[in-house]
Amino acid sequence: MDGRWWQPFHRTDSAVVLHVDLKPEAARAGDALAWLDETEKERWHNYRHPRPRREFGLCRAALRATLCGRLGCRNEELTFAISHHGKPFAMVDGRRAAVSFNVSHSGNHGLIALASEGRIGVDVEQRGTRHDPDGPIRTVFAPAERAELAVSRGARKVDLFLTLWTLKEALIKALGTGLSLDISEFEIPAAMRRGSAAVTFRFPQAPAVGWRLENLGNSSFAAAVAHELKPVPA
Repeated sequence: MDGRWWQPFHRTDSAVVLHVDLKPEAARAGDALAWLDETEKERWHNYRHPRPRREFGLCRAALRATLCGRLGCRNEELTFAISHHGKPFAMVDGRRAAVSFNVSHSGNHGLIALASEGRIGVDVEQRGTRHDPDGPIRTVFAPAERAELAVSRGARKVDLFLTLWTLKEALIKALGTGLSLDISEFEIPAAMRRGSAAVTFRFPQAPAVGWRLENLGNSSFAAAVAHELKPVPA
């Protein structure tokens, strides 16, 4: 599609993350709506406010177009279903497609993460919007994370808060178990809190599964992606 509003943002050996431009632009609404099926169009119309309507329409259309290209299917063959934990997955002609995906959006930015194998999760938080680092500290962060936040000040504190938040959200979304895991019960590795861009992460509750955890933040937004690693042969 000419003039499309999504572009590749980050790529690894096994996953890709797309950036979706969510800034208001009237011409995009019609293009996006043309990709949606009847159920999605009804959902789009049911949004009472323009921002969530725009976020849903532009992200879902970008996801549909990307999946159709990746899976070699027509748009009308592509549908979505929901797992028992509430995570959506793609189907082509009624059969589950061999692709994992996850979507997040905040302000003018959307991210779509895709992988052919393994679970994947992504999260984005636009910078410059109002955030209260002190509000959820006790319920969201582990002791070492709380200690670092407690001694941080000003912009550094907000940046650390957003970095930890998006890393944890990406992991939870990749795991796909909804709210069954308390995110204060696991800790982002110290290396990432000190600035490392990527680490291998293991949930203490499920250490057998490894995850590639990456910090994708830039000056416009904080963001992270988590992708399940292939098991290492015994």
